[in-house]
Amino acid sequence: MAGVGLSIWLNPPAPLIRTEIGQRALQDVLAATAPTPPDGLAIARRGEPIPTLELPGLDGALMPLPQAHAGRPQLINLWASWCGPCIEEMPELDRFAGKQGADGVQVVGIALDDADAVRAFLERVPVRYPILIDAAGPADAGVQLGNVKGVLPYTVLLDAQGRLLKQKIGPFRDGEIDAWVER
Repeated sequence: MAGVGLSIWLNPPAPLIRTEIGQRALQDVLAATAPTPPDGLAIARRGEPIPTLELPGLDGALMPLPQAHAGRPQLINLWASWCGPCIEEMPELDRFAGKQGADGVQVVGIALDDADAVRAFLERVPVRYPILIDAAGPADAGVQLGNVKGVLPYTVLLDAQGRLLKQKIGPFRDGEIDAWVER
């Protein structure tokens, strides 16, 4: 039954999920049914700084978040190469990242996937923003960023001090990121 409800929320047209109220309601429902995270795992809460995440890029170099882009707002998107909605939103994320440049909102992708699969995917669908790698699981970056149920795609917006401002479950459509960030 919960799967049917989630499907109704995520599949078009689903106008409620495109609203802040709808997103918060969806996140509350998912959090209520999520497994208990491992003891001691720091999980981001709206309005608070996110826990430090230190993840490797495809070159193996570690990038600490949110410190790597301190002083700039950040949009962090969790995805996987096997996730259809994730793939559909990547051109929109890339467009937004290109528009923002070095002085605007910094976009970072975190692939909950195998590094080789991500490399192969990005050869076909390159993006202009950094991609980090993490293994999916009960303590992955998504869980630490408040996605305790592990639904993909999942995006968070941080302010310039690394505080969690917004969370979004589901893909962005054309032009939607700009309005979501500005609200």
